[in-house]
Amino acid sequence: MLYKRMPIEKESPEEKGYDTILYNLAESSVSDLRFNELNIQLGDLKLEYIPHRGNTTLRQLIAADAGGLHSEQVLLTNGAAGALFIINTALLTSRDHLIVVRPNYATNIEVPVTIGCSISYIDLQFEENWRVNTKAIEAAITPATRLISITTPHNPTGMVITQEEIDALIAIAEKNDLYLLVDETYRDTCFKTPYNVTAAFSKKVISVSSLSKAFGLPGLRMGWLITQDTNLMEQLLAAKEMMYISNSALDEEVALQFYRQKESFAQAINQKALENFQLLKTWLQQETNLEYVLPQGGVVCFPRFKQPATIDAARFYNILLQEYKTMVGPGHWFAMPDAYMRIGFGWPNKAAFEQGLRHISEAIAASKV
Repeated sequence: MLYKRMPIEKESPEEKGYDTILYNLAESSVSDLRFNELNIQLGDLKLEYIPHRGNTTLRQLIAADAGGLHSEQVLLTNGAAGALFIINTALLTSRDHLIVVRPNYATNIEVPVTIGCSISYIDLQFEENWRVNTKAIEAAITPATRLISITTPHNPTGMVITQEEIDALIAIAEKNDLYLLVDETYRDTCFKTPYNVTAAFSKKVISVSSLSKAFGLPGLRMGWLITQDTNLMEQLLAAKEMMYISNSALDEEVALQFYRQKESFAQAINQKALENFQLLKTWLQQETNLEYVLPQGGVVCFPRFKQPATIDAARFYNILLQEYKTMVGPGHWFAMPDAYMRIGFGWPNKAAFEQGLRHISEAIAASKV
């Protein structure tokens, strides 16, 4: 495999240095937690090789939350990114075909590109409120199709796939004997009580999630995949073992202790995000240079310049970062024009978020041609 760095990673806040960004609206997650907030006890932890599938108790908890599944149907991974890499490399070769929605988180596209498989992109349309086109997905299936890849709640748009749409995609996967990969890393930031994990509905579904986006623990590198397909799980476990055998004993113990108390954090985390979401809605209604589709889940929105020909996009992003120390996610992170921008409303505090939004307006005004 020939690896190439993705723009979203090369240009990420952590690569640029958090100290250079005062108003960080580029993050797609909630704000990071500190270790001393977690009430974690590690004195008796033995730093040994651990079960390759992952901590049994943690897998039991995740399986129960997924909708009454079994721990053997859960595989703990190095973040959701690790899960996606395992799935794509286990299922796809250069001879296979993938169907993936776009725009999307870069890993969901760039890993298959690196593998060299054939890819059909199903492009979500702003004018259609970013709704997924299940008929277009079905029409794209070929005899070589192994996988359909979707995200809900969607990154970067915040679109949530309806149960009716999910049922249609599951029927398509079952009819054609292929897998439906559902990236659900924003499931717990859905503005409402989470629905069952999609993998609970069919053996042809693989669900992926983590503690990073919804709970502010990206430094823990703890994710998982879920499938009811026993043979597939054995294949995915083999892939994990070849890559890194098992996760870190330290990461999994911290994740277990946090997971047991996660609901005590979730309310405050989501309340903060919803307060910022209200600020975002008000600002978008007033910012006449942008048009938008409000997100239904997650902590990101994907507006665009209403008249892109009147804005120098390169100048806008440069002024925003260099003069205002403010960052958003430019469209090219998602293989989209830079007239689009991803604005994250889960990470900054209220004051920083309000100021960041003002800076976007000021940078737009300074970039008109």
